[in-house]
Formats: sequence, structure tokens, C-alpha cells
Amino acid sequence: MSSAAPTNIAGQKHALPSYLNADNLGPWGIYLQQVDRVTPYLGSLARWVETLKRPKRALVVDVPIELDNGTIAHFEGYRVQHNLSRGPGKGGVRFHQDVTLSEVMALSAWMSVKNAAVNVPYGGAKGGIRVDPRTLSHAELERLTRRYTSEINIIIGPSKDIPAPDVNTNAQVMAWMMDTYSMNSGSTSTGVVTGKPISLGGSLGRHEATGRGVFVVGSEAARNIGLDIKGASVAVQGFGNVGAVAAKLFHEAGAKVVAVQDHRTTLFDPAGLDVAAMMEYAAHSGTIEGFRGEVLRTEQFWEVDCDILIPAALEGQITARNAPLIKARLVIEGANGPTTPEADDILRERNILVAPDVIANAGGVTVSYFEWVQDFSSFFWTEEEINQRLVRIMQEAFRAIWQVAQDNKVTLRTAAFIVACSRILQAREMRGLYP
Repeated sequence: MSSAAPTNIAGQKHALPSYLNADNLGPWGIYLQQVDRVTPYLGSLARWVETLKRPKRALVVDVPIELDNGTIAHFEGYRVQHNLSRGPGKGGVRFHQDVTLSEVMALSAWMSVKNAAVNVPYGGAKGGIRVDPRTLSHAELERLTRRYTSEINIIIGPSKDIPAPDVNTNAQVMAWMMDTYSMNSGSTSTGVVTGKPISLGGSLGRHEATGRGVFVVGSEAARNIGLDIKGASVAVQGFGNVGAVAAKLFHEAGAKVVAVQDHRTTLFDPAGLDVAAMMEYAAHSGTIEGFRGEVLRTEQFWEVDCDILIPAALEGQITARNAPLIKARLVIEGANGPTTPEADDILRERNILVAPDVIANAGGVTVSYFEWVQDFSSFFWTEEEINQRLVRIMQEAFRAIWQVAQDNKVTLRTAAFIVACSRILQAREMRGLYP
């Protein structure tokens, strides 16, 4: 049952701990609020709801490496397994200077919800290292990755917990992780990670999967509110793998991408930016800064006149401060946790539909599931088959969540949590407690 009192990691009711305060809940605090909001809709399963508020396992590791100059540097790493009731843990690994345990805990929990929402047989997990990878050489990055993998080796595995790329990690990082795990286990184990290079058992279609899922869910949501993608104006925050691919697919469907923001700049063109040229430019420069278009101040991005807004950067971007400024009819969350609960309420009051992260960006983990299955069977599908399966699963999942939202008169986020949390807790209840 929902409680007005805050809940900590152990599920105890008391005053907010230091990392959860009224002004800055942090990612884990936001997730706990989301669970409290869905609890009244869980029926008899609510007796198990504390399961969702406690990570099953959280590992904090020291990651020492020798730098190229001969000095020793230490970095803090994490791997959190939130819930394993429905299957092995699944979730990415991010390398970022702002990574915290609270963030990784929340991301692992959102992975539990995301996997259950699209009904793939995984639990939720997440990992990270607090490091700015731009300060490391290629060799230092490899040493960091391999040492981190060795430290978390005790809890990962093809049937235990399967990492994947996330912020600032890619197929090369996954190759190093796979090789390190394989060396430690004594046999080649391609299924220990997903998002690998094709030559090492990676799946066709994986690179574009998350952005493609954003497009598929966004198209379904737009259709349901009578918004024609052709001619619609789109603003995208974040121009990495997710944001760039989503922008490209919306552009190819006839939409105008009028604004793009990355970590360096914000560009605007009411006639539409050249997405293909921008992707090529960013691939060489690492940023869109310097590309043609009007340069806006960072905060002006949220005021851009558009039909569709896609936050595809980091969590906590849409807040009570900027939510009243948003002009879009539809927000599609390409990032994990980009909208705070207070901002959610504001957007709902303003009749702005939010397609939540736990369904909108689930394309990546869906194709990761395909990759994992292909690795186990040593039989690989064509890219066309991958994309067809992805579209079908995403459309079916969104339509089911839309119906739950209509039946219960709740937001799509709450509906997604109803569907996902019910599946997780049904599995928990059926498995029982051991011993």
C-alpha cells in the first residue's frame, strides 16, 4: 500500500536520508515515488511491494589501474542487481564522472520495470564506474574495463547477469568485458554481454535498436492523440546513439527536427536541421557544436516550439522548473528517468502526453534479448527479421499499456508500472521465499 512516509533502501519508514531531500530526491528517490504511486493498483500483490524497494544485491568495487605515466589511479565501480525473480539481471554499464550508487540503483530498478513491461525474461541490473573516460587513453580505458570486469566477475554470467553498453560505453568495451570474463572462466562465453561487435556474436540491428524503439513507441503514441508524424516538428536532447537514431527515423518519416541539444551546444532551425549531415559531422567531431543552425542558450531548448520532445540524454532533465515551458504535445523519453515526478504532474495537467522511458527506450534491451538468444543457439537472424520482431514486440507492449492507462485513468508511466510491477511480483509470489 502507498505510504506518505519516505522509504529507504531497507523499506523502513523514517525521515529522508541525506541523499534524499525534498529539493533533490536523486534517482533512487524518484524511483521510490514511482513505486508508491503504483502500489494502490497492485491489489493483493501489494503485500510484496517492499521487494521493489530493495535491490537484491549491490556491489561496490575499487578499480585500480596503472596509468600510462606509471602512476596508480583508483576508480569506484558499481554493479547492482535490483530484481532477479523473472530471470537473470540485464542492464548496461556506464562510464561517467557523475555516476553514483543512488543512480545505479535507480537505473537497475528501472531495468526491472522495463524488462517486465516488454515481457522479456530478464530481471533488472545496472553498472557503472565514476570516471570521465575522455581523460583516459585507449589503453587506459581497456585496463579500466578489464579490471572492473574482473572485480564484478563473481556476480555476472550468461545465466546470472548480462551487462550491455550504456553512456560512454560501446561494442569495443563489451568485447573487452566478454574477453576478460572468458579468460577467467576458461572458455569463450559470448553470451555474458550484449551489444558486442558482430564478429563476436553481436546482433544485427542492435546499434539502432533503442532509437528505433523510441520511434516505434512515439509513432504509436502520436497516432493515439491524432498527431501526424509527417510534418510534425521534433526537438531532441542528446545526440548520441539514441537521440541521433530517433532523430534520423523521425526525419525519414517526414518530421522536421527543429532543435538538437548535446553536451556542448543547442542548435535550432524552424525549417528543420539536416539530420544526416549532422550525424556525419558529430561522428567526426564528437559534438554538434559548430554545425549550421541558430545557437540557443541551454535553457532555451525547453521553450522551443515543437510537437514532439525527445529527452535522450541523462536522468532528471525535465523538472518542475522547466516543465511549464514545454510546448510539445508529446514527450518521448529516450533517456532513463529524464522526468521528475513533479514535472510529470505538471505535464499531465497541461495535457502533454509522456511516453515513459520504461517502454519508449526498451528497444535496446529487446534486441539485446535477441542477441542473447542467438548466442545461445549459435543461429543468427537477418537485420530485417530483427527489426520486424522489435517493432511487433514494442507495438504490442505499448498497446497493452495504453489500454491499462485508459481503463484506470492513469498516466502511461503509471500504467507501465502497473503492468511491469504486477509481472515482477507475480513471479515473486509464485516462487515464494527460500528457505
